[in-house]
Amino acid sequence: MNFEPSRNFAIKKLNNFIEKNLIEYSKLRNFDYGPNQRKNISCLSPYVSHGIISEKEIIDKSLKKYSFIKNEKFIQEVLWRIYWKGWLELRPKVWSNYIEDLKKLKKNFKDNQNYLNAINGKTNIECFNYWVSELKNHNYLHNHARMWFASIWIFTLHLPWQLGAEFFMKHLFDGDSASNTLGWRWVAGVQTKGKNYVASEWNIKKFTNNRFNNIKLNENPIPVIDNRSYSIKNYSFINANLSNIKNLLIFENNLSFEQSDFNDRSFENIYFVFNGNETRQIKLDEKVLNFKRSLINNQIIDLNNKSLNCKMINIQDLKDMKENFLGLYPSVGENLDYINSNNLKNIFFLYRKIDQYSWKYCTKGFFNFKNYIPKIVKEFI
Repeated sequence: MNFEPSRNFAIKKLNNFIEKNLIEYSKLRNFDYGPNQRKNISCLSPYVSHGIISEKEIIDKSLKKYSFIKNEKFIQEVLWRIYWKGWLELRPKVWSNYIEDLKKLKKNFKDNQNYLNAINGKTNIECFNYWVSELKNHNYLHNHARMWFASIWIFTLHLPWQLGAEFFMKHLFDGDSASNTLGWRWVAGVQTKGKNYVASEWNIKKFTNNRFNNIKLNENPIPVIDNRSYSIKNYSFINANLSNIKNLLIFENNLSFEQSDFNDRSFENIYFVFNGNETRQIKLDEKVLNFKRSLINNQIIDLNNKSLNCKMINIQDLKDMKENFLGLYPSVGENLDYINSNNLKNIFFLYRKIDQYSWKYCTKGFFNFKNYIPKIVKEFI
């Protein structure tokens, strides 16, 4: 399993998956055969989460190969990330509450042996220990393994879901505030209140092709209780109409400027913003930071070769830059937190068209959102 930090590699990976493996995706997608056998899934999420390739590109290429009916499950999975982002954008307090909870829990559990055993892969659950090692070595886990892992963490090891979400965020190449946080909330039973996801021995054995045995789990847990409720905020997500601003900021979730909705606009300077651990509330593994840094550098080289004036800056530099900027919207999470906490009023956001269109359908659960997927696809593909 290899994740080279470049758009060219991502495109090759996408094309290869569509040509050779897409047709069997629906049938085989839930099987985790191990890190060296990933042909049954696309493994594109580290590139989609950074905007190196877009959901539109992926769906467009897949529909040129097969019909919507044959592609429907794959398209749904591609659009999950847009759904999670939209859901969180409408309820940003979920993220801020998570960060507040995490600060308290980290203090309380820093010397907890059960927690230390979990993050070091020293539990008495073989498959869990294996996934800890896989996550740290490859910075990726199969989606089904993420669900099993989170369920074991919460219901068998009896650890707070917030600490598990932090552990994933620290090590995953594709970690983002929405998909990661809300995925863990869903497993715990607080995203859809009272409905938790419970890992079971038979399910793990079946979908890992019997790679693990003698898996002793708590298979009858009650959901985590969180009585907080979140009302939907009324956000319009309207693009700043400021044609006189010639400086553009690109954050880590929208790195491919040439594939953006704004690539026809003329900018004098394009700044790629790197957010290091000095300014993050969740400290990332050095391999994850290097992956982000390499993706940015690769994009800068490509754009500079096309006579665009690009460079990377640290997010702290924004406090000292007094001119006005347009910025590709960074979404709820660490980058937006930094902008808001430092009261940076000279940044005006630009939103992707597919987000503007889709996020209005994120008021309820994914099964409701799923009803609008044909409409979304028709609008943008």
